[in-house]
Amino acid sequence: MENYSSVPFFSSAASTGSFPFLTRYPELTLDYWAKSFGDLYSVWLGNQLFVIVSDPAIAKDLMVTNGSVFSSRKEMYVKSQTVFAGRGITATPYNDRWRKHRRIAFTWLNQRAVDSYTATLDREATSLIKALLVASDGGKTPVNPQPHAGRCSLNNMTTITFGFRTDGIDDPLVKRALKLSREFMNCTGPMSNLVDFIPILQKLPNPMFTRGKRLHQGLVDVYGGFVKDVEAKVKRGEPVNDCLAKTMAEVREEEKLDDLDMAIMASAFLIGGVETTAAIMQWFSALIPAYPEIQKKAQEELDSVVGRSRLPTVEDEKNLPYCHAIIKEVERVHNPFWLGTPHVASEDFTYRGKYIPKNTVVVLNTFTMHHDPERYPDPYTFNPDRYIEDNLTSAESANLSEPHKRDHWMFGAGRRICPGMIVAEREIWLTVSRMLWAFDMTEIPGEPIDLKEYDGLSGRSPVPFKIKLTPRDESVAEILRNVKV
Repeated sequence: MENYSSVPFFSSAASTGSFPFLTRYPELTLDYWAKSFGDLYSVWLGNQLFVIVSDPAIAKDLMVTNGSVFSSRKEMYVKSQTVFAGRGITATPYNDRWRKHRRIAFTWLNQRAVDSYTATLDREATSLIKALLVASDGGKTPVNPQPHAGRCSLNNMTTITFGFRTDGIDDPLVKRALKLSREFMNCTGPMSNLVDFIPILQKLPNPMFTRGKRLHQGLVDVYGGFVKDVEAKVKRGEPVNDCLAKTMAEVREEEKLDDLDMAIMASAFLIGGVETTAAIMQWFSALIPAYPEIQKKAQEELDSVVGRSRLPTVEDEKNLPYCHAIIKEVERVHNPFWLGTPHVASEDFTYRGKYIPKNTVVVLNTFTMHHDPERYPDPYTFNPDRYIEDNLTSAESANLSEPHKRDHWMFGAGRRICPGMIVAEREIWLTVSRMLWAFDMTEIPGEPIDLKEYDGLSGRSPVPFKIKLTPRDESVAEILRNVKV
């Protein structure tokens, strides 16, 4: 390890002692260290070396240009041994198995596929607005929009994955699915569990093992059960809506998929598809009431382009740059994943004279990148104007040759970039633009919304809150009344 002396790092003992600072608000600790040690530094947690990347150019160099080295995932002990029953499914190196799973997933997440089920996303966005109108009693009753946003995202993913949707937030599946998603994020965060990095703890009784096994069984029972239901219908020759589960059933033998493969792929769709999009909708709902002037400017743009006789659509986005900018700014200020999902070096690598040993975990410190004052002047201020000239989608922005011009890093980087970013963007656009079109969103007097505190150890969402949703005019109820969902 003598070659590693050129990289700033903490001793093993000091880093293990610092672990508590990385289990709650780890982004603040990593940001503080970035200011002290630079854009590329290392830290030991137990027996694991982490390299923290806090600069877009370095992120591109490692994860894009050298993606063949930095596209594997780290096998976390709790995740592998309990959540996935020792199968190491989430520790996938960049290999044929990973490519197979990615290929199957991409058939339901590419641009053509997303275009084919835009009607589903449209329906669920409208259903969300109708549900909020009813829950708020036409603006008379404060409402917590969080479970409604969760159900909207869940319905999109259950339709894409299994071919069905829930009827409302009181459906038992909504509560159980959202609980499974959050428990998965809390059990498997990159720095959630000291047991992942201290081998001796892996030999001792630990409540995380029980939680992980319970979570594993929940994923297999719920999502694996739905896969089996679809597969049984396919075998019986019954009509089945096109969906991921149907595709997996049809290619099962050819792709050598077993029951756990299929259950976990379905779980990944549900968890990945729900956590990110629902969190952005929730942060938008929590944030926008504090900025009435921004809300008014967006509504004036919507009224000018869309009018008051119909809801905004996907085709309107190109003509609504300020609404487009609001979404990008929410994603910058409240990225649900301040620490990108960890990558791992599959071989020894030297970068700018700094030695990164094989099996080093590499983490994107997106909090620091999203608050760089050179890229984002006055970075802690919510200001959509910084994106007003940016008409790119996040998928397009991720492919820019100049990484410092990328809009944000919410969807990750390189070969492991989120495969669902296209559907996520479309879903977020439809829901946010329609909320702005339909409601004046205001805070409840005496009930301030906490924008600093958050729920979750990995995926982040606001702590529970309520807002007032006042229909902007009578046309809102009239138009929604005439729309079937």
